[in-house]
Amino acid sequence: MQSIEGFVFDLDGTVYLGEAALPGAVETIRTLKAAGKRILYVTNKPLQPRSAYAEKLTHLGIPTEPDEVITSGYVLGYHLARHYPDLRLYVIGEPALHDELKEHGLNLVAEFLDQDPQQVIQPHDVDAVVVAFDRTLDYRKLNTAYQALLAGARFFATNADKMCPMPGGGIPDAGATITALEHITGRKLELLAGKPSNLIMDVVLQRLGVPAGQCLMTGDRLETDILMGRQAGMKTAIVLTGASTREQAEQQDVPPDFVLNNIGEIPDQLHKYL
Repeated sequence: MQSIEGFVFDLDGTVYLGEAALPGAVETIRTLKAAGKRILYVTNKPLQPRSAYAEKLTHLGIPTEPDEVITSGYVLGYHLARHYPDLRLYVIGEPALHDELKEHGLNLVAEFLDQDPQQVIQPHDVDAVVVAFDRTLDYRKLNTAYQALLAGARFFATNADKMCPMPGGGIPDAGATITALEHITGRKLELLAGKPSNLIMDVVLQRLGVPAGQCLMTGDRLETDILMGRQAGMKTAIVLTGASTREQAEQQDVPPDFVLNNIGEIPDQLHKYL
């Protein structure tokens, strides 16, 4: 039986919820690191730089370096800088994503519309619309993206999650904005950087340096975390601390390999693979 040497963890709803670590997270990750396992954290949320996620994990008792965190924003910037470096991007997203994309040398059109209420973005000035989780989304941003897409701009996104788990319940995520734009323009999203795309998985496997068959993908979403892991050839574990339920997991055509109440169950439930 092949042992698991690489562990990939989602963050929100898996390792922590809000500002608190979820049950067993600190102890489990400490145990895996002590056993010499390779660990990466992968999040679709592009609201902060990787250093901020690493700092948060460290504060929660899980010492983490920025290079151990992969975000959908980082993957999008990495990919666009290599394949479409000259595109003029209109970004529906928050300041951290703008900064991330600029760090990759990309050209952003009208970085923050609300800094100049009189500023008008002409559709022909936009080569690609980028949609991300944006808690400052308003009608002006939506209409700017709409007009650019009608004029032929390309259509990219960091992630397509419908909701983001939060203490007390979820809030709308980028998937809602993508669906709205697809509906009103008749266009379809061309490029998705985050889970479950192969773009983010390619970066994950490159960083881990472990074959997919020796990795476990653990997350709380069947349609992103588990789908991505399965498509890559990893073993998969769904945790019931976030977006998905046991019933939903059991109803899948290809269920996850493991259904866990929380990641604290990994040492016991997967002991034969460790």
